[in-house]
Formats: sequence, C-alpha cells, structure tokens
Amino acid sequence: MPRHAALLIAGTLLASPAMAHEVGAWAGASNAPAERSEVAVAAIDGKAYVVGDYNGATELLIYDLAADRWSRGAPFPYPVHHTMAVGQGGLIFVFGGYVNGWEATDKVWAYDPKADSWTPRAPLPSARAAGGATLLDGKIHVVAGSVSGRKNTPLHEIYEPATDRWSKAAPLPTPRDHLSVQAIGGRIVAVGGRIDGDPGKNLATNQVYDPAGDAWGEAAPLPTARSGTASTVLGQDVYVIGGESNRKTYDEVEAFDLPKNFWRSLARLPTARHGFGAVTYDGRIYTIVGSPKPGGFKSGTVEVFDPRAGSTTR
Repeated sequence: MPRHAALLIAGTLLASPAMAHEVGAWAGASNAPAERSEVAVAAIDGKAYVVGDYNGATELLIYDLAADRWSRGAPFPYPVHHTMAVGQGGLIFVFGGYVNGWEATDKVWAYDPKADSWTPRAPLPSARAAGGATLLDGKIHVVAGSVSGRKNTPLHEIYEPATDRWSKAAPLPTPRDHLSVQAIGGRIVAVGGRIDGDPGKNLATNQVYDPAGDAWGEAAPLPTARSGTASTVLGQDVYVIGGESNRKTYDEVEAFDLPKNFWRSLARLPTARHGFGAVTYDGRIYTIVGSPKPGGFKSGTVEVFDPRAGSTTR
C-alpha cells in the first residue's frame, strides 16, 4: 500500500454525505471593538485573541468568552494578514502570514498575556501564509498554505514550544491554502481550501494525518467545497464554518466525525462570512469577526453556536 494511503479510518467504505437535519442554535454576542478580516484567532485561559487584519490593523483584540467583553492588547509588531495562531502553555503563538502585500514571511512570535508583550521565536523553516496550524501532543503543526505570490506549498512542519525548535513531517498530499486544520483524537484533519489563492478553485478534499506512521490518508470529502472557513473542535467533531468562493460567502456549518468518517449539517451561520476564526468554550462555538462579502471586506460580528439548543430541518 502506498505511504499516503497507509492511514486506515474506520468506516471509510461507508462514508455518507451530510445529514438533512440541522441541529443547534445561534445567538449574537458583543461585536468586536474594531472590524477585521483575514485574521488568526486562538484561545487560552478563557479568552480569544484576534491577530492580524487584511486592511493593516495591528492592535490585538482580546475577547473574554465568559464575560462577553472585549479589551485590547499590545499591537502586533507589524501589519500582517492570513497568519496562523495557536494557544499553548499560556502563550499565543503566531506563525507566518503575508506582509507588504502578498509577501509570505517566516517570522514567528509569542504573545504573553501577563506581560502584554510580543517576543520573537525561531522562524518557520519556510516562509508561508494562509495555511493551518494546530496543537497535537504539546507540539504545533503548521500545515500547507502559500509562499510569496500565492503558489501553494505542501510543507508540514512541527514547532516544539518548549525547545523553540522545528522539525519536518510528511507533506500534505494535496497542497492548498485557506484550509481548515484541526487536531482531534490524536490525528490531524486538513479539510477544504483552494488552489494557489484562487477562490474559484475551492476544494472538498479531506485528508487525515496519523503521527504514529507520519502518513496522510484520504477521508470523506467536505460536503460543501469552500475555502476561507473558520474551524474548531467540539466534542468528537471538527466543525467547518462559513467560507467563500469567488461569487459568494457561505453560511454552511458542517461537522466531521473522524471515527465514523461521516459529515453532518448543523444550523446555518446567521452571518455568512470568511476570513474569520472560531474557538470552543464551555460547550459552545464562538465565531469571531470576518468578511460578509467575498474579498477584502470586514466586520466585528460575533455569533455563538450551541449544539444543545434548537432543531430545524433544511
């Protein structure tokens, strides 16, 4: 069996499309104090941090999830967009992104909320933007994205915060950008995205990484091909929310059950948008800022999904 097909996922041959029933309910929350898009959003200790902005804003926006209250932190060192962020060990780590227009950077920064300050870390081995980053077993995996000029890269590199060092892992079989990347059940799910920065070339591709074998395998495709989505993990599911094409923004909310290799639909996002982030807190999903139109628009919208509330049928 080829290496890229070595990953075995329970129920692959029985994979089903999304279910017809949409469950859960959405509610509004306090808007961000500034409108943003093409951001990275990461959470630690009950707070979500919004980094970067397509339109050049640098001020850090901080959202207290329990209190539904916003504050501001030390500005990011320079304007950046399409960056990647992960919370770990009381710090927010920010990787790459586009600077000076569409120039991919290799810079890595850590934000300390207690000191309200940014500190440089070991740079990415390869400059890139619009990829995905996720935490697995104390290490941060930075997957795919684009280099300067928006050409895709399949690179998969692993950052160890404790030692400030990088290592390489098996590249993503289908290079893409604007994808969702989440760790769940000891594996990494990389879903959706687009080819070479073109929202007219969205993908439904879903590939899963097994660190034990350092190998990727195919999984049930995303029911609605899209890119620029927000994503998070809740329970046993990876949620893929919103997104865009070259013609529209999406309100689809689809959840992937890795053990069952199965997708289901949930209540639609009230404000279709892309270039935003999602975090999970207290059994709910918080979707934060983003653009309600294709391209470089922005908003301060915050909407919260509760999977335990409501039930409708499409």
